[in-house]
Amino acid sequence: MDAAARHKQGLHYALLCYVFWGLFPIYWYPLNQSAMPAEQILAQRVLWSAVFAVVLGIALKQSRTVLAALVQPKILLPFAVSALLIGINWLVYLWSIVHNRVLEASLGYFINPLFSVFLGRVVLKEALNRVQALALLLAAAGIAWLALPAGHVPWVALLLTASFGVYGLMRKRAPMDALPGLILETLLLAPFALLYLLWCARTGSFYGFSQLTPLQSLVLLGSGVATTVPLLLFAAGARRISLSLLGVLQYIAPTLQLLVGLTLFGERLTPSQLAGYTLVWAGAAVFLWGLYRRPRHHQGNHHVSD
Repeated sequence: MDAAARHKQGLHYALLCYVFWGLFPIYWYPLNQSAMPAEQILAQRVLWSAVFAVVLGIALKQSRTVLAALVQPKILLPFAVSALLIGINWLVYLWSIVHNRVLEASLGYFINPLFSVFLGRVVLKEALNRVQALALLLAAAGIAWLALPAGHVPWVALLLTASFGVYGLMRKRAPMDALPGLILETLLLAPFALLYLLWCARTGSFYGFSQLTPLQSLVLLGSGVATTVPLLLFAAGARRISLSLLGVLQYIAPTLQLLVGLTLFGERLTPSQLAGYTLVWAGAAVFLWGLYRRPRHHQGNHHVSD
């Protein structure tokens, strides 16, 4: 496959991934209409994700990588931390769906690329240019505005940003392909998810499939596929296109989430909240402008080999 065809294929993979993530609130919306708590939805998502990922890993002959990691503490410990972080991220996101806080969730994913730049500066000692610094200041001003004049600390956005940002840093330091990494993380979370559901059953608070509509049951059963497939699309896209293009495309997801929150979930922003959100969006726009104005020789050579 020539470079142009490979780039086009990668672009399609990345677009599909971010569109799916952007429309993810629609996928979970049927459970918004149930009384099932976010904690039980998370536990079911972990278990079904583990089942699907393991089956897929066996089919694609990637299970040996996972088995080898399970007996190596140096690999297992970082992935235990990353599993905890992605578990927190999933829980907060599902909570935002159940409690009609999709706009705040979208805010978290607008902030996330900027937080990654901040982590790169603080933890990895990466250089911070003036455009990135301005973008960070605008986002911080937006968060401060929401917390003070608007009187609403956007904790959903902050938790989503922090958990996913640090998760990305952990995965950067403990590299493993997307599928084996997801298998390992869900296997580490699965025992806790199972114990929690058993405890719910014992205390009479368990929501079984008999208490859900057929559509709600299908959403839970399909959550493993819905979790795994976009992640694999992202990994395939990231290997074929530049990181700068990937950085631009990632804003598709929170933009779509914002639109879904305003339409399907019927959420609204007060004028004061809108001012804070606008500052964060301005920071994101400055960040994108910085990517656009970067010299071309910095943009074209960030492909990761297959």
